[in-house]
Order: sequence, then C-alpha cells, then structure tokens
Amino acid sequence: MVRRNFMKTISAVAVTAAFGLNSFAALAAETIKVGVLHSLSGTMAISETALKETVLMAIDEINSKGGVLGRKLEPVVVDPASNWPLFAEKARQLLSKDKVAVVFGCWTSVSRKSVLPVFKELNGLLFYPVQYEGEELEYNVFYTGAAPNQQAIPAVEYLMSKDGGEAKRFVLLGTDYVYPRTTNKILRAFLKSKGVADADIMEEYTPFGHSDYQTIIAKIKKFSSEGKKTAVVSTINGDSNVPFYKELGNAGIKATDVPVVAFSVGEEELRGVDTKPLVGHLASWNYFMSLKNPQNEKFTKAYRAWAVKQKLPNADKAVTNDPMEATYIGINMWKQAVEKAKSTDVDKVIAAMAGQSFKAPSGFTIKMDERNHHLHKPVFIGEIKADGQFNVVWRTPGPVRAQPWSPFIPGNEQRKDQPEGR
Repeated sequence: MVRRNFMKTISAVAVTAAFGLNSFAALAAETIKVGVLHSLSGTMAISETALKETVLMAIDEINSKGGVLGRKLEPVVVDPASNWPLFAEKARQLLSKDKVAVVFGCWTSVSRKSVLPVFKELNGLLFYPVQYEGEELEYNVFYTGAAPNQQAIPAVEYLMSKDGGEAKRFVLLGTDYVYPRTTNKILRAFLKSKGVADADIMEEYTPFGHSDYQTIIAKIKKFSSEGKKTAVVSTINGDSNVPFYKELGNAGIKATDVPVVAFSVGEEELRGVDTKPLVGHLASWNYFMSLKNPQNEKFTKAYRAWAVKQKLPNADKAVTNDPMEATYIGINMWKQAVEKAKSTDVDKVIAAMAGQSFKAPSGFTIKMDERNHHLHKPVFIGEIKADGQFNVVWRTPGPVRAQPWSPFIPGNEQRKDQPEGR
C-alpha cells in the first residue's frame, strides 16, 4: 500500500513536471505579434512600402538573435491603401482580432489622426515614424519622426542665413491636409517673428495624387521675379513629388535662383526622378543615407542585403531614408522597453520607454524623452546630388529635444509637456 501510494505520488509529480515543461515550451514557442500598418498601394505607397520592409528586416534581425523575452516576433502586415478611414478599420483589426502587442505604422497625419481613437479605446501602442506638425501628445503613441523644431524651423532659418542664400520671400507649397497646413501656420508665425511681411509669403495647396504642376510652377516663377530672393518650402507628400520635381526641372528653376527645401522628399522618392536638373535643391531631415559612420554603414548594408534576399524591385539600387531610420529606432527601442518591463503589457512598456536610448544610423545616440514621447534628434540639411543622394551642408552639433507644442502657436505655453495617462 505504501509503495503503491509512493508510486502514484511519483507519477503525479512526473506528470506535473512534464506538463509544466510542456507549458513552458508552449509559452516559449508562442510568438509576439507585431502589427505593420503602412500603405502598400495608392498615392502613399511610394513612401510607405519601404517602411514595411524596414519593420520586417528589423524583426528578422531580432528573431535571429533569439527574439524578445525568448519569443519570436511575428509580423502581421495589412494594407490600408492610402485610404484614411481604412487605416482605422485595419488598426481595429490588428488590435482586436490579431491581438498584436504593438503597431508600427502610418505616414500622413490624417492617417494617424484616423487611428488615434482606436488606439485610445483599445489601449493599443503605436510607433509613428514620420516628421509631422506637432500639436499632439498622446499616451498611446511614440513619435519617432521630427517635430517642427527638429526639421521645419531649422530649415527656414537656414534659408534665411547667409549660407542658405538669405531668402526674403517664401512659397509655402503643400498637399492639402493637416500636416502641411499646420506646419505652414507655424512657419507663417515664425517668419512674421523674423520681420517677413504677409505680402512676401505665398501659400498653395494641391490634393493627394495631384500631377499637373505647370500652373503652380508658373506662379512661383512670377512670385520670385519681384525683386527679393525667394525660396520654396515644400510639404508635398506621396507620389505628387515626382511630377512636381519633373516640372521644376522642365521650367529650368535652379537651386541657385529659387531653392526648394522639402520635408517629405528623401532618397526613396527621388529614385523615380531625373535628379540632374534638381542638383542643389534641399531637404531637411534627421538622417541621410550618405552619412559616414559605422552604424550607418551597417544599416545600409543590412537593408541592401534584405532587399536582394526579398527580391524587391531594383534591389541593387535600394536606398535608406529618414523615416526608415525612425522606424528602425522605434522597433529597437520597443524591444528594449519590453525587455526592461519583462512584459508586452502596453502600460508597462509605455513606462519602460522613458529614457530609452539607441545608437542610431545617424551616428548619434538617440534618446526617447523621459516625458513627452518624442525623440531627441539631430537635424541635417542636405543638397540633392546628381545621383539622387544628398550632400549634407548643415547640421546641429547634437540631438535636439522635440517641442510637440510649438511656441509659435498662441496658447501652447499653457500646454503640458507630457501626455495624460489613461
């Protein structure tokens, strides 16, 4: 009897141990799902497709090193197709049905604004990787692109400087939605503070997907012929950049006469354009592929190898750009925060994100601010070269802390520099 009970006990312990080991193995085998919410079709695909590839490359890198918390990452890719309401539907699908732990996505501010209510309602976590207009600070979002003081303001200051040509008149040209309009509202106020009269500011907007820029280029030529040095500040987004730059070249507008500085044109957008007539025109970003440092060499080589492995179109000419770097920073910081929190729980990860740092392809150690969900980032201004790359002509000495609430918008001095919790 004693022996029988002893054997039963041993068997029970063995079964329990085996069950425990199996449960542990099952837990280890269970993946962490990661949402990818970028337009792979429509007007924004020209810019967003590369961000999807960057997330997938980073996931591949992380998985090759053991994943996160001993679990592999599993990407869940959806295509909101440059359709702003569809972004919200796809976000809800990722959070409610696919049960993703985090989402990397959106480009335009209208797409981000569309998904915000969903992330707040379901307490999801979004990493947003593109420069934007600021005037927002959400608990459920980390902004890894630039705020206006990390891109737009320094660019216009450069244009007004001796090195930038001492511009006195400005054309604010953008796609007709929230990011260009709010950014230009900030820039108008900034220019006014510098003594620029309203008569010396021209403001024009075109819809998404616009392709005929002849009339607008003619207006710019006329505006710039009225005696004062003129510069164009472009917040055109998506595939409209291709016809805009083509028409700029056709009209013979050279950077020495009327420089154009762009905030949404980088190496990826210039791949479809004859850049020879555009030499000397400018872009303002927090990263350029042409930066020389070990981190960037590693990043660009890794992406080229990824492009070839995945047989992407023109893989041998694959380029990297600022939003790709911001995406790469975001997913690596999220991994670090999950490991610090020892959990994918959204509230715990949000708390663990404060102060995270990462040695970025820009060559700088980039830090997530302890309070305001934005990165401290360097600012670079580059001139377009004939090969579609950029020659950096100006840079900040180091990373700049983001100002989500622009001091050029009245009432922002009353705003809190941190998001309200749930």
